[in-house]
Amino acid sequence: MSKIKLALNSQGDRKAIKFVVALFLLYLIFSQGNLFMNSIFSKGGKFYNQYAAENLNYVQGLRSALIVPSVWFIKKFGYYAIYNDSVVLVVNGPYMRINYSCLGLGVMSFLAAFVIAYPAKITDKLKIFILGILAIYLLNVSRISLLGLLMSHFKSQRDNFKYHHEVFNVFVYICIFLILYLWIKRVNRQPEFT
Repeated sequence: MSKIKLALNSQGDRKAIKFVVALFLLYLIFSQGNLFMNSIFSKGGKFYNQYAAENLNYVQGLRSALIVPSVWFIKKFGYYAIYNDSVVLVVNGPYMRINYSCLGLGVMSFLAAFVIAYPAKITDKLKIFILGILAIYLLNVSRISLLGLLMSHFKSQRDNFKYHHEVFNVFVYICIFLILYLWIKRVNRQPEFT
């Protein structure tokens, strides 16, 4: 009996090790891949390519997809805001540059690596991936909007917002870990063959 338990434990251990290794390698590939692609898309980048920057630039696409709704939200609260491809300016308020590190590609890379590495059905993986990406996107739009509103309203307190990036990352990772925890509980309750 103890040999059977030992064999089951080692099989479970192998699955866990395989998951952790896959998670680490996939995260490394995705996060470094995004940094490499950003270098291809950015003028002055080490691997800049004009054709790719003009036609395949998903980094700028994500940046614009964050900026436009954030400005719309700021305007809905009565502030006047203008923007270009990387900056949001709230008139009589803050000037916010939306850099690569503001896009959430690091946490998206972690989410994608986790979902791919975790042993579950493809349909379950697809659902949680879409939900997670949508959550990260909405939290990021909220962060940019709220920073614009708060720094416009509390002008004397602008220095207190300098660590917003770190606070946001901790908050988003907590949200993603909670979503993944609930997903794992649900996936593991499902019968394997239905």
